[in-house]
Amino acid sequence: MTNSSATSTSAQSTEGTAQIGVVGLAVMGSNIARNFARHGHTVAVYNRTTAKTDAFMEEFGDTGSFVPSSTIEEFVASLERPRRALIMVAAGSGTDAVINQLADAMDEGDIIIDGGNALYTDTIRREKEMSERNLMFVGAGISGGEEGALNGPAIMPGGPKESYESLGPLLESISAQVDGTPCCTHIGPDGAGHFVKMVHNGIEYADMQVIGEAYHLLRHSAGMDPAEIAEVFREWNKGDLESYLVEITAEVLAQVDVETGKPLVDIIVDSAGQKGTGRWTVKSALDLGIPVTGIGEAVFARALSSARDQRVAAHDKLPSGTLAGAIDPAAREQFIEDVRRALYASKLVAYAQGFDQIIAGSKEYGWDLDPKDMATIWRGGCIIRAQFLNRIREAYETNPELPSLLLDGYFNGELEGLIDSWRNIVVTATQQGLPVPVFASSLSYYDALRAERLPAALIQGQRDFFGAHTYGRVDRPGAFHTLWSGERNEVEA
Repeated sequence: MTNSSATSTSAQSTEGTAQIGVVGLAVMGSNIARNFARHGHTVAVYNRTTAKTDAFMEEFGDTGSFVPSSTIEEFVASLERPRRALIMVAAGSGTDAVINQLADAMDEGDIIIDGGNALYTDTIRREKEMSERNLMFVGAGISGGEEGALNGPAIMPGGPKESYESLGPLLESISAQVDGTPCCTHIGPDGAGHFVKMVHNGIEYADMQVIGEAYHLLRHSAGMDPAEIAEVFREWNKGDLESYLVEITAEVLAQVDVETGKPLVDIIVDSAGQKGTGRWTVKSALDLGIPVTGIGEAVFARALSSARDQRVAAHDKLPSGTLAGAIDPAAREQFIEDVRRALYASKLVAYAQGFDQIIAGSKEYGWDLDPKDMATIWRGGCIIRAQFLNRIREAYETNPELPSLLLDGYFNGELEGLIDSWRNIVVTATQQGLPVPVFASSLSYYDALRAERLPAALIQGQRDFFGAHTYGRVDRPGAFHTLWSGERNEVEA
């Protein structure tokens, strides 16, 4: 290994030599820096704790061209112009501190990139602040985890269009590639990149939850053990459900705990964590008026899983009613196929709702986002990469004004073959007392979308009764109010 410390490199010999710099050398930052170096770029590296920079150079210094620094000023000086500095630190106030330190040392036209999971409204604010200092600020969503960071993530950079002229080729070089196309493109202005990454993570929540529900049904309705279910997921990964999450589900279910010899999934505490992006997605959707029901239920399911005191108190104490028995072994194969179809349908709803939110956010903030671009760059590197993203890209390529992804000709045809199984699974789960919040809410969303009339008419009548909020009529334009406390005649508002 190279024995090179952050303080031993001559500032004069390294000034202006690095094409890109990485601030923050935890696993994600370290892997991104190594990825840049593996693609032939000279990479400046800096960490607030100099010992971490030294440790990075000790372990990886001979794997590429790195320029270590012990101060922000030295780090900035080592970058070629326009300087490009990628921040890979935990989101929050620490990010603002690093941004301001870099800005103080930079010159007009330099570029600061935040590669963390920042809230997009913070990115909008930061871009405005940096623009006032004649610097370019890019909020870049990066998906793929530690492995993706090293071997090729999906990257969603926002910010000024001109920033992508010098930054884009660098990011594209390290991103995942699918059919020769980089999984990276300029998303849109200011917070667009982090907004899209946020929605990506929301879809990820729904996708993971509905996979969990499918596992739960196979385990408790069909009486299958984790090893058997792992084989089912491996088979599913060869068809319409081919995706990273289905692939790794099989690996997790097949894993045996070394200490106990039991399936690892039975040893893991059933309390799911979250870092906030799912909640942000739901909050944003509420503000935009977009019903992301699958994502919302997935977030709530994680919250409920973590309410262990309540769950322990309720276990065997809340009445269940009369429950149906397990699936007849003779019907198991058909049940497995029904679960597969229900999983596919619910995943489609999650993606459709996510794309609806992206389109709504684009209109709200004037970003002019192209949903086809998201489907393209999500095909590789990222956590929600899936085979049917090719079909989603084709759908928006064919009709950029598609009212809903579910109305695309291909997916509409697919749903025709899924709907009966989907209904059967939700009914079976309900009869057996098994929670399937995403399966069920996605089906309800689907039925609401296709309904000729909804009970909202009654709700509008109620609102008008207690609050004179008025209502519209189906037979003529205008707003109307019934004088409920008087003769109940109708007046035009």
